[in-house]
Amino acid sequence: MTAFLVRPDKPAIAYKYRPGRGPTIVFLPGYRSDMEGGKAVALDAWAGREGRAMLRLDYSGCGASEGCFEDGTLAMWRDDVLDLIDAFVPSGPIIIVGSSMGGWLALLVALRLGARVQALVGIAAAPDFTDWDSSEAKIEALRRDGRFEEPSDYGDEPDVLTLGFWESGQAHLLLGGEIAYDGPVRLLQGQQDSVVPVSIALRLSRALRSADVQTILVKDGDHRLSREQDIALLIATIAPLVDQ
Repeated sequence: MTAFLVRPDKPAIAYKYRPGRGPTIVFLPGYRSDMEGGKAVALDAWAGREGRAMLRLDYSGCGASEGCFEDGTLAMWRDDVLDLIDAFVPSGPIIIVGSSMGGWLALLVALRLGARVQALVGIAAAPDFTDWDSSEAKIEALRRDGRFEEPSDYGDEPDVLTLGFWESGQAHLLLGGEIAYDGPVRLLQGQQDSVVPVSIALRLSRALRSADVQTILVKDGDHRLSREQDIALLIATIAPLVDQ
């Protein structure tokens, strides 16, 4: 059942928390996605079968959470994640699984929480996408209109990027220097991904300070990596990290 974390002066955050043993798995969805996506639901079902703790959420303005999507920024959504972790997993190890933009947030959260983060798993992780995915025309439109729309690959509604989100992203770029995280990292990346280039996964693997980074390329995988075999790969990747 969906519950809500009510916070003073902030939108209430929708979440689902499954108590269990071992490190808590925290799933972070992508841009304009929510905690009811196929990967999140499948991973939660696996956690239930294994008796593992898991936490998933909708960022403010997304899914069932309060707020307006276009008011959201990268920093705001990072703080949503930190607030929820503080409320339900205030101590002990966590493993963060981030899909697309959620992979960027996972890195930012790990930099805040340090050694508490036992491992990171990125699924088509998209750190710095406000930088490498922003043409001069897009930036000009953002500065002129405060927002930019483009057709979505995943629905009839256009994808919307706001100036506030873009500026927040530009203030939290990571790939230009060392990312000071030392735990295990697993990066799952489809080679047919039309959203996040394979080169981003390779840049991220090089930027991470950790010596235990594995980049797993799925030759016929797309951006979502949500087919049955992709889900099986995700679970097979997470399982040994949970037991580590």
